[in-house]
Amino acid sequence: MDHRPPLAPAVAEVRRAVRTAIAGREGTIVVALSGGADSLALAAATAFEARAIGARVRAVTIDHGLQPGSAAIAEAAAEKARGLGLEADVVSVTVGTEGGPEAAARRARYDALAAAARRYGATAVLLGHTLDDQAETVLLGLARGSGATSLGGMAPERTAHGLLWLRPLLSLRRETTRLACVAEALTPWEDPHNTDDRFARVRVRAHVLPMLERELGPGVAEALARTADGLREDAAAFDEMIAETIEDIVEPAEAGIAVSVGALAANPAAIRHRIIRYVVDSEFGTSLTRSQTLEVARLATDYRGQGPIDLPGCRAARRGGLIEFTANAT
Repeated sequence: MDHRPPLAPAVAEVRRAVRTAIAGREGTIVVALSGGADSLALAAATAFEARAIGARVRAVTIDHGLQPGSAAIAEAAAEKARGLGLEADVVSVTVGTEGGPEAAARRARYDALAAAARRYGATAVLLGHTLDDQAETVLLGLARGSGATSLGGMAPERTAHGLLWLRPLLSLRRETTRLACVAEALTPWEDPHNTDDRFARVRVRAHVLPMLERELGPGVAEALARTADGLREDAAAFDEMIAETIEDIVEPAEAGIAVSVGALAANPAAIRHRIIRYVVDSEFGTSLTRSQTLEVARLATDYRGQGPIDLPGCRAARRGGLIEFTANAT
């Protein structure tokens, strides 16, 4: 007779989500491990589920160097992963200042994870974002006046840096990961930055979402996540439309790329703005705000001889029947 205790529901939920995400994956899988409850529960579930498919798992912990003792904290997280039977490494990064501390840390983290994954020959990188993280992302996007693409939040699966990035826990609440850690006797690290009101995301987590739940009733986080799902579907449809037409309306320009004024003006505003953002992002690797996008669009729809427009990483100017985007001088 099997006398093993029943599997805790939270552990089963996390394992099921991971099993679905990594089904059919072969080779090496990287798990981004901060040591917090979300990533620790993810690492434990991945260690268990990977055995069934014969995948190799490596945990990678990024030491941002932003807190006293960060190296020891990162090594403690890696040691927890080793206790789960995983290979684990700590990668130290230097965090810049561009875009604010949160954006700079995120950029450094993703660059380091991508470099580590390529070094290990990984086929996928697993991230521990939950439904709560998704809801916070959507609310922050609303507060900043972001467009539909930004409000689509985080995708469960996307390709970037030549790698597949998976978020298996995006449909689970943060409390589920905490309960999974308790059930598996795992002690997560409590990042003090997660309770520091200097950060906008912390204020949304600690004050805004709870207030909305009190005033509007339960289910706000789930509703925001559903909103993100719908907007991502819309964004995917727009992207497909743009991909089918973009080659017909762009051409090379000196130190950049040019877009047909007539083609931009002939399209509906939603398509026109997405083309502009797509061109700048794909050519120069930067994202435009809505106000910047509208300013560029006026070069096609309301041109009155205005001069070049300075944008992140490039400059836009009208030259006859073209809008030319050229790289900024370094």
